[in-house]
Amino acid sequence: MADNFDTRSNRSWYSRNRQKIAPWIFLAPALIFFTVYVVAPIFQSLWISLYEWNGISEAKWVGLDNYVELFDDRRFYISLENNIIWLVLYMLAVPAGLFVALFLNQTIMGMRFYKSLFFFPFVISQVVVGLIFSWFYNPSFGAVGIIWEYFGAVPPSILGDERFVTYGIIFAGLWPQVAYCMILYLTGLNNVSQDQVEAGRLDGAKGWKMLRYVVLPQLWPATFLAIIVTVIGALRSFDMIAIMTQGGPYGTSNVLSYFMYETALSEYGFRMGYGSAIAVMLFVIMLFFISYFLWVMYKDEKGER
Repeated sequence: MADNFDTRSNRSWYSRNRQKIAPWIFLAPALIFFTVYVVAPIFQSLWISLYEWNGISEAKWVGLDNYVELFDDRRFYISLENNIIWLVLYMLAVPAGLFVALFLNQTIMGMRFYKSLFFFPFVISQVVVGLIFSWFYNPSFGAVGIIWEYFGAVPPSILGDERFVTYGIIFAGLWPQVAYCMILYLTGLNNVSQDQVEAGRLDGAKGWKMLRYVVLPQLWPATFLAIIVTVIGALRSFDMIAIMTQGGPYGTSNVLSYFMYETALSEYGFRMGYGSAIAVMLFVIMLFFISYFLWVMYKDEKGER
């Protein structure tokens, strides 16, 4: 016994704690990159938001003046309102993705072809999606213009009308987002317990009752993930607006991410401090939603849901 104790005591600190250290060694590269490219820029943006700076000359300390100006800026409230509209309407992708997945989960002839058609929007770039829908909405040669003219009506300029432009862009963004949610649900349907399905059938459950009481509870992990990525996608919306309208007409389709870019980096002004203040507000909003979802996930893991 004494010899074994002496052997353990003579081992190096690394040898005694190797199992505890090993996970951190594997995590270290990811943590370093996350710290350098995510955590550090967050604090840097917060710091820059307290200055008036054009990115070239010497920065001037202004304290909270950028935030005071931001809360008096009409463009900020338009962008925030559009972000809320994006968030509400983007959530349609979750039930739409579910019903498409339920349809594609059937075993009928040609289903692989149908799956590839629905999967296609997910693999193409957001830039391509924006260009496709820009042509689709064009009142001169787009599908919308052709349909309206067929019925003898004057085609609307969806991307040129401040009443419709935000909804038109959201509709375009929903196309790939539904495909993404569909993939999550198809993966979840593959893990649905057939024993529970058979038990439900024996109890007389079918149709809506089968979906609600047997299938949907087992799809909760997929639903939770679909909601998270949809919320983040709605708040981070940038590509579609940059391609389709550049925030127009007259800034009415702006969201916070594009408003930040337009203020800090575009040809309209190099106000890095003001743009950083917009970025901080967007981060706070996203942090609120992410914290809520993490809290829900924590309660779910504890069995409190």
